[in-house]
Amino acid sequence: MGRVIENTNRIGILGGTFDPLHLGHLILAEEALFQLALSRVFFLLTPCPPHKIDQEITAVEHRLKMLELAIRDQAAFQISRVDLDRPPPHYAVDSLKIIRKNNPKAKLFYLMGEDSLRDLTKWHDPLRFVQQCDGIGVMRRAIDDGTLVELDQALPGIKPKIIFLTAPRFDISSREIRKRVAQGLPFRYFLPPAVYDYIEENGLYRP
Repeated sequence: MGRVIENTNRIGILGGTFDPLHLGHLILAEEALFQLALSRVFFLLTPCPPHKIDQEITAVEHRLKMLELAIRDQAAFQISRVDLDRPPPHYAVDSLKIIRKNNPKAKLFYLMGEDSLRDLTKWHDPLRFVQQCDGIGVMRRAIDDGTLVELDQALPGIKPKIIFLTAPRFDISSREIRKRVAQGLPFRYFLPPAVYDYIEENGLYRP
């Protein structure tokens, strides 16, 4: 798709644990910045997502530093401290409410992968989440119209808010990167150089 009509107060929101942030995250953010004509993209770092409460997660100080290193050269990318500065649980619907309160005139576009869109009905208060969004930017892979109809039946009003983004496919995940590090496999080129260096210097993800 092409660039939409310019608006200087359009904010993209990319949430995650970023453990670690990788090139796939940056590709999605950059494509959304262009294709949705966003003025900014907020990286919403969540210290401990409710659905990962039973998982081992790297200390938030390390994840925050890697995020800072990864986006330091892109002025339109900013870190949102909405979840960092409040106690858990950290649900996306509540984070969006705070961001909207702090940016009352902005249009908010939540950015996600297709898997997250498919699982959206399992999120906390998903209907209110959809209502908080002006748009939902989705990295398109292979979602059919039937799935969209089912989503709209479960979450009325979501279908017209979904905007599929086109971008090069990048089949890597933070989990896969952690696994590769632990197994001594190469992982350098899945990450921004500064993030790779930080992982090596701090011995992260090693057994």
